[in-house]
Amino acid sequence: MRLSPAEKLARDLDWNLLRVFLALAEAGSVTGAATRLGLKQPSVSQALKRLEDRVGHRLIDRAPGEFSLTSQGLALLSEAREVRAAILRAAMSMAEVAGEISGEVTLALASHVVSPLLDEALRRFHSRYPKATLSIDILPSREALTRVAEGQASLAICLLSAPQIHLQTTVFYKEFFGLFCGPPHPLFGRKKLSLSDLRGHAAVSFQTDRMGDALSAVTELRRKAGLEAQVIGQSTHLEEVRRMIAAGLGIGPLPLHVVEDDIATHKLWRLPPYAAPPAIDVHLAINPKARRNRAESAFIELIQTLIAETPMDQRTYGP
Repeated sequence: MRLSPAEKLARDLDWNLLRVFLALAEAGSVTGAATRLGLKQPSVSQALKRLEDRVGHRLIDRAPGEFSLTSQGLALLSEAREVRAAILRAAMSMAEVAGEISGEVTLALASHVVSPLLDEALRRFHSRYPKATLSIDILPSREALTRVAEGQASLAICLLSAPQIHLQTTVFYKEFFGLFCGPPHPLFGRKKLSLSDLRGHAAVSFQTDRMGDALSAVTELRRKAGLEAQVIGQSTHLEEVRRMIAAGLGIGPLPLHVVEDDIATHKLWRLPPYAAPPAIDVHLAINPKARRNRAESAFIELIQTLIAETPMDQRTYGP
């Protein structure tokens, strides 16, 4: 029987070559891929060459100071991730034949996800399925959503900057943001401030704090306070934004419920506005078309049940 070129590739392609390609694409360098795989750099380069010869396309453009995937490489990256996810699911499915749920659940979380509801989901899940494992990755919201869409994460809890037509999303909880400064700041400890007192001061914030993005309500607040022109420090991680605020770099936004202890211990000082702070929705996102292991299905069912059983006012954290 004559095989098509695609069928020949499927028959002859070595998974290990795809594994090296994934490491290269995700590490962004031969050195990084070699470290991830525990291989020598020449071995990684040779594996890439064999893969390119096998598929008949250049996959990565490499030159001094340049490392980028070609259009063919980008196309292969998406499919290689699907292959990796399928292999992981197959291994977990075989492990679950005995009947006990023991697969892995991967959660992709934005850095400021602080919710008693999530804590309760983790507690119940471990109590019911002690042999299942959990992996939590802290990521920028856009990357968290990408990982769910590509089957690299079981679910995401993060911010949304735009509708996700390929994902199923629901509001997990609502949080409110306030503006804060740290002890070195000239406004620290001052009472009876107005919003106009903030004008002209430097600001720090999240990288999603810009108009049209997930924290656009916070961006509007900074604009009203006259802080928008001097954003001197940014991060995707809440802890780093909090660090910069506490160090006195500038005024910055933080979720009110996350920093209650910092306010009580005078590590941070709340600034205006004190009334009607901006509200931000944090979403749960899943891929309805994903093939899941039993542990993933059980965790998603559990967390969706908790959302359904918990009224929105009990999932609203802030003022």
